[in-house]
Amino acid sequence: MQKTTLLKIVCFFTIAMLFTKNSSAILTPIVDSVTMSDGKKLLADIYIPVGMTSGPVILIQTPYNRLYYRLIGLPLGIGMDVDSSNYIFVITDWRGFYGSTSAMTASPPSRGIDGKSTVDWIAAQPWSNGKVGTWGPSALGKVQFQTAKENPAALTCICPLVAGPQFDYDEYFPNGVLRTEYLEQLDGLGFGISAGIMPFPVYSPTWTFVENTNFYPSSIQVPCFMIGGWYDHNIEVMLPFFNAIRTSSPASVNAQHRLLMGPWAHGGNGTAYVGSPAQGELFYNNAGSWNDSLAMMFFDYHMRSISNGWNATPFVQYYQMGENTWNTSSTWPITGTTTTNFYFHQDESLDNTLPSNASDLLTYNYDPNDPSPTFGGPTLRQDLDQGPFDQSDTVETRGDILKFTTAALTQNAVLKGSAEVHMKVASNRLDTDFDIRLTDVYPDGRSMIINDGALRMRFRDGLTAADTSVMVPGTIYDCVINLPNTCNTFLVGHKIRVDVTSSNYPRFNRNANTGGAMYPGGSLDSLVSPVVANNTIYTNNLNTSYISLPLVGYVSGIDELETNNINIYPNPINNYVIIESLEKENVDLTIYNVLGEKIVTTTFSESIKINTENFANGIYVVEVRSKNKVANKKLVKQ
Repeated sequence: MQKTTLLKIVCFFTIAMLFTKNSSAILTPIVDSVTMSDGKKLLADIYIPVGMTSGPVILIQTPYNRLYYRLIGLPLGIGMDVDSSNYIFVITDWRGFYGSTSAMTASPPSRGIDGKSTVDWIAAQPWSNGKVGTWGPSALGKVQFQTAKENPAALTCICPLVAGPQFDYDEYFPNGVLRTEYLEQLDGLGFGISAGIMPFPVYSPTWTFVENTNFYPSSIQVPCFMIGGWYDHNIEVMLPFFNAIRTSSPASVNAQHRLLMGPWAHGGNGTAYVGSPAQGELFYNNAGSWNDSLAMMFFDYHMRSISNGWNATPFVQYYQMGENTWNTSSTWPITGTTTTNFYFHQDESLDNTLPSNASDLLTYNYDPNDPSPTFGGPTLRQDLDQGPFDQSDTVETRGDILKFTTAALTQNAVLKGSAEVHMKVASNRLDTDFDIRLTDVYPDGRSMIINDGALRMRFRDGLTAADTSVMVPGTIYDCVINLPNTCNTFLVGHKIRVDVTSSNYPRFNRNANTGGAMYPGGSLDSLVSPVVANNTIYTNNLNTSYISLPLVGYVSGIDELETNNINIYPNPINNYVIIESLEKENVDLTIYNVLGEKIVTTTFSESIKINTENFANGIYVVEVRSKNKVANKKLVKQ
């Protein structure tokens, strides 16, 4: 009990950095109780700015103790200055948590129905003008979807951060591998869900029923502003649901949904949280508080009827790491990408050419008692780092890894979307795992993790019990691992690296390699008679292994044209740009926008002047081709 309580306190105080800087002041709210549909009551703190007789209300429903907001201040940049707010805030403890502990019932509560009762109660108060919006990250975000599903009349809009409503098999067992640290943390925070999850380690009708019950885009009948991060573990929950509400929610509202994806971690541990410039070992200054600014713009438009242009904002705004720029799109996934394969080679190089040898392979040993350690990435447990961290010392110096690395790039590799790793593999054991870490190798040698993924080989043909089978030692199998969506530009001079191991612990459960029961007794992390596996990655032209990257404007298999032979001016541009070629022949010119769409295509000799008055402000790529050579340069419109 003491450990659980401590984890809750640590988690909340860290997440609290989302809201404000620490202050010695203490807020003094109005304390009231909200009667639920069954007569039970939830405690609520109410913050009303001085002089506001009635106004719009932002509701926060938390399992992490509403009292802490008294110490850390209100979110969205308000902090301790409640009187500067244009909104009334109501913060409630979930049923069964903290001030609402006594409201717990024998049967599991419906958070959505409790949310509806709370919204209805707020609308009936004299200080409410009848408009209620909701806000909050993680569990505080999931409950917003549950509340919206019940369609309370006064609910005007919702703003969930790093959350979706789903309860999916893949969230807990991606490719059949338990996310050990994730479930440990959820249990530590008091949610206690492992007992209900561990009896179902393979996909089954139970999971089908649960997933169908918790996927309800047509029920979201108010504008929704979803905010996430490329280092959050909920990426593959959020993006599908955003696409679903854009197409399946009522026609009156589906064009009002928006998505913001920043370079952020989930939060809850360390200094990284949604909206902080510091993320792991990197710093994104122009991402600081971007989420708060846009969320307030969203609330002002929908709840205060302010004509601030929110209705004209792009459906998707996302951060391109590496370039460290904000980009926009009308859809997700981003259009205009081209799938480019980078092949694994015997010398652990990574490039766009097929291997030439017919028998090359590489092997390494995996010992479950000495697993490759988790260092950064989309973690949640309190003792683990979150976000981009350098793998070169902790992970890549070990003997249980293969590191496939490109040469220093001579052109930017602009990744937008989900990478997919295809490997031909074998093992001397009946079962084993293969784990991938995609990293961006800096010129100084840092190998910064972008994202990761894993596959338990007994699930190589599918996730149901009927699909699973042990491996035949020495037999070659396909191993396909889809990595989470991301946006990262591997800059010129950097390298792309794919780390291949057979563990990433404790992010993923350790495989004992025996082919036996995976989680004896429902344990989240137990090994029964583990054995060392000798695992093989094939790197030849009969059995090729490679990673497919969705890239924008990347040219593979072509020599580089001397960039000194191409002059572009002025740059940045305004109304025109002049492009000169010193090649003694006609060259093909293409200009791409950040979405990979072709804006200009033409052929010229020596020089050309292009009218750019109609170009939107932003970054463009100029591609010049001469026979079998190509050059790419960046163009900026300000």
